[in-house]
Amino acid sequence: MELHDVWFVLIAVLWTGYFFLEGFDFGVGVLTKLLARNRPEKRVLINTIGPVWDGNEVWLLSAGGATFAAFPEWYATLFSGFYLPLLLILVCLIVRGVAFEYRAKRPEENWQRNWETAIFWTSLIPAFLWGVAFGNIVHGVKIDQDFNYAGGVLDLLNPYALLGGLVTLALFTFHGTVFVGLKTVGEIRERARKLALRVGPVTALLALAFLLWTQSDRGDGASLVAVIAAVASLVVALVAARARREGWAFALSGLTIVATVAMLFLTLFPNVMPSTLNPDWSLTVTNASSSPYTLKIMTWCAAIATPVVMVYQGWTYWVFRKRIGTQHIAETVH
Repeated sequence: MELHDVWFVLIAVLWTGYFFLEGFDFGVGVLTKLLARNRPEKRVLINTIGPVWDGNEVWLLSAGGATFAAFPEWYATLFSGFYLPLLLILVCLIVRGVAFEYRAKRPEENWQRNWETAIFWTSLIPAFLWGVAFGNIVHGVKIDQDFNYAGGVLDLLNPYALLGGLVTLALFTFHGTVFVGLKTVGEIRERARKLALRVGPVTALLALAFLLWTQSDRGDGASLVAVIAAVASLVVALVAARARREGWAFALSGLTIVATVAMLFLTLFPNVMPSTLNPDWSLTVTNASSSPYTLKIMTWCAAIATPVVMVYQGWTYWVFRKRIGTQHIAETVH
């Protein structure tokens, strides 16, 4: 296996880790409007991800940085062609981080409500737009012979990509509900379970339609296995949620995300951005990659740094592993 193939796999792993971790993160943000009934319950939801949300975003930085260094042509075409949606995602992530930190700085009702609204929208919008972006990457976009994006913003809003956005939004919301069920106690835990049982079937139908569309368009035997794994994991996650086995439900909803992202990258390879104008103008792992020497240095750096980061992040989750409820929220800090 060539180093550019290795880095394609590593970038797929980074995006998978990001969507697994930030997926429930976004889902909890959406649930602040759908699940919480009062201010203490909103505080509980925010506290479930408070110690980890910024660490989850490290995976996005790593995926973007790895793409820039390993596949500069891919990075240039992607970030120039998808400039507006990616800028909107970036703005949402910035505002979202500020909202988490500033919400409890003042006790006024309007102040806290406005920041809670910001958390909701800046969780929902990226959850949708990431699906739109990856839908376009896999399905193909207008790339000319100079590897420049030749389309417009409206070209990105095609039916396949919009369906992809609905899938990621629904899947992240479901992932968030089972995470809340895993991390909370009391009435909010039970409501999270019931909401998961309502969101899950809708998510399964959307995911099945999107994955079958992708499979029929570009799939092979390996991607078909990933499709089956994704759908089966989601169904069993629903069964586990119904049986109040939140740990299994969360693990299986995460496996659904892993299998879905794996399926997308399997159908994409060896391309990194297919051209709908001419297949010969597609960006591939070969023509979009950096030099072998650059990839070799990157591989050594990743081999040293990645285990350290993963151990530290795993330790963080272990430290903050206990369930919380409204009884843990001080009356003066809502």
